[in-house]
Amino acid sequence: MPTTTEDAKLMYERELKESMEREFPGQYIAIVTSSRRHYVGPTFLAAAMAARDAEPDNIPFVIRIGHDAAFHIGAASV
Repeated sequence: MPTTTEDAKLMYERELKESMEREFPGQYIAIVTSSRRHYVGPTFLAAAMAARDAEPDNIPFVIRIGHDAAFHIGAASV
């Protein structure tokens, strides 16, 4: 059975990626797979909160538009 993460990534790739990367590069998209709705914001928190405010009973999956990951976690160079 697919997970919310897998469903959201698939929905993004198949239905949203082209238009989102053209219109909102570098922003964030929160996808609620159960309703098939999405919410765009300039930050991770803004997109997640927009989804949460609109659909408080659902859990969104957030993707950074045009990037492989929402965040980069790594060591700083000295």
